Amino acid sequence: MKIAIGGDHAGFTYKLVITEMLTLQGHEVADFGPSSEASVDYPDHAHPLAASVEKGENDLGILICGSGNGVAITANKHQGIRAALCWNEELGSLARLHNNANVLCLPARFVDIELAKKIVTAFLTAQFEGGRHQNRVSKIACA
Repeated sequence: MKIAIGGDHAGFTYKLVITEMLTLQGHEVADFGPSSEASVDYPDHAHPLAASVEKGENDLGILICGSGNGVAITANKHQGIRAALCWNEELGSLARLHNNANVLCLPARFVDIELAKKIVTAFLTAQFEGGRHQNRVSKIACA
């Protein structure tokens, strides 16, 4: 699977660890930055990542910032993106199962790295259930 990853300075260390985990699992990972813990503006990384998922260049995306909120708000400005802020495994799974989320947003300051890795795994292994959920997901886009 092709997975885009990015965020801001608060998520930099998590990005490195999760990228290594995904690469070892055989995924192709596209890094949208940042490249260090130096302060950055999360939209500079979240918008290009979201655009790549929206265009189909990457299958799914993972965005990581301090609270997860900034990257989620930014990614969700894209019509083809359903970014979900998740802080436990069940939410990671349900985001895919019920909402067909295509971008996972993690709050690095509120979950430890081991939990973050479990959330990523739950997100990536869940498959959209469709059915009654498809009707709801179809009503999300404004355009």
